[in-house]
Amino acid sequence: MTPAATIDIRRDRRHSIDPMIYGHFLESAFFGNIEGGVFDEGSPLAYGGDSALARNGLRRDVIELCRELGLPVVRWPGGNFTSAYHWEDGVGPRNSRPRRLELAWGSEESNHFGTDEFLAWCAEVGTEPYLAHSCRDVEEAVRWVEYTNYGGDTEYTRRRARNGHPAPYGVKYWGLGNEVYGDWQMGHRSAAAYAADAAEHARFMRAVDPSLKFIAVGKTDDRDGWTETVLGAVGNQIDYLSFHLYGATTQLIDGDAEYAAIVAQSLYFEQQIVEYSDLVGGIAGDRPLALVLDEWNIRHVEPTTWPEPQPSDDGGTVAREVDGLATRPAHRVNRWSPRTLADALFYAGVFHALHRAGGREVPVAMANTVNLLNANGVIVARPGGAVRAATYHVWDLYQNHLGPIALAADVRSPGTLTAVRQGDERDHHGEFRTYPATVPDLDVSATQTADGDSLRIAVINRHRDTAIRAGLNLDASREALPTRAAAKQLTADDVLASNSLTAPDTVSLRDLGTVELTDASYDFPPHSITLLSFDLT
Repeated sequence: MTPAATIDIRRDRRHSIDPMIYGHFLESAFFGNIEGGVFDEGSPLAYGGDSALARNGLRRDVIELCRELGLPVVRWPGGNFTSAYHWEDGVGPRNSRPRRLELAWGSEESNHFGTDEFLAWCAEVGTEPYLAHSCRDVEEAVRWVEYTNYGGDTEYTRRRARNGHPAPYGVKYWGLGNEVYGDWQMGHRSAAAYAADAAEHARFMRAVDPSLKFIAVGKTDDRDGWTETVLGAVGNQIDYLSFHLYGATTQLIDGDAEYAAIVAQSLYFEQQIVEYSDLVGGIAGDRPLALVLDEWNIRHVEPTTWPEPQPSDDGGTVAREVDGLATRPAHRVNRWSPRTLADALFYAGVFHALHRAGGREVPVAMANTVNLLNANGVIVARPGGAVRAATYHVWDLYQNHLGPIALAADVRSPGTLTAVRQGDERDHHGEFRTYPATVPDLDVSATQTADGDSLRIAVINRHRDTAIRAGLNLDASREALPTRAAAKQLTADDVLASNSLTAPDTVSLRDLGTVELTDASYDFPPHSITLLSFDLT
């Protein structure tokens, strides 16, 4: 049988993959992300004992799943929540902390999970913390750095010691605001005003700790010149520029018909990444700078006329009666809908885009998906336990089983000319914006271990129904690859399959053992992600 596709791997074209692209995000007051998620006071699944310990109330089962996966970096406290947050509300004895009206998501914030709890959680799971400040008050920002990082004897360091942590935490990554360009943010302002604030914040926060790494607010929809203004004023004081991308799907309404639209949206992400990298590189010139995609996901949207979604005890959404209710347009994000296999293939496509972007002049050096837990996260927690979402296994596959060196992969594959959805961008009718593009059935990320002894090829077959046979070449030779490979695969019978507490392994990473290649070819199953590992010793 003649291969329908070819995959040409070239070891002479390579670059490193930054492990920080596999990062995560936690947002306070956000749909069970913190309270009822990583933090659940009084739950038998949480740490108890001495109420003065910062780790008291942290969910043990969630920590175990995070340790198993490995988290390189986690951003907190948001997100939109950041813009109105005052960190001093969340330190000291919990029963003395103020309960606040929270304006980002319209809830009440107990402040029982604050700086010490987040950093204790980071220590428990073994991850690097990334703290985001509102960039609205220099004094507040400076004192936050003093509280977390300063090693001297001041009122703030004494408070830290009284709160259970005499030694500095040493938080390296600091965000200077969140989506400040948007009128949905408290303290939103012009690029010039924000840039002046960011420059002042960076100067004085670094005066407390010169080792800090700063992430300023970027903007991909840059018709107003936001990026040039910000970099012109603060470019020499920051290390990274952030940007946010969201896909969208109506799979809650349209079911299987949405599959193709879901898996194609990684092409939109890659287009945005490439264009923004080029824009920033053209402005920054020779200054070393990298990008941080510190919010990204695909939204499950539904009509606002449907009853409000509620979390089910099994991990998804409580069943609702929606017959006869309007289905267009769909704008509300269902934060409780479970991640599906189709979502997993989209996530894998984004990782392939991030791998390729690592070789650009301005690379993506960090990415943080929204969210780690509940709220469309890779882990789902309910009062009765926690479960790996379908997308958990994408992180496992890519960060724990691929190599750290990206190799060029030239792919010739069948594809479909289609209208690719431009994320959650809408036209004046409220319908999704699209752009015509050819979506290849196969998308490939080839990697190598640091010692060069193992070649690892991740292949997404986006086709809904058809297996694709691909011929594999290494350095322009079909004979250079061994005839056997270790194989792992992520797939399921149903493209909208998801996991739950009672069915935790419907979508899981399966070890296929050793597989044989015939004539340097392999058949990649439909709607699947396959990892082939070749021993080159």
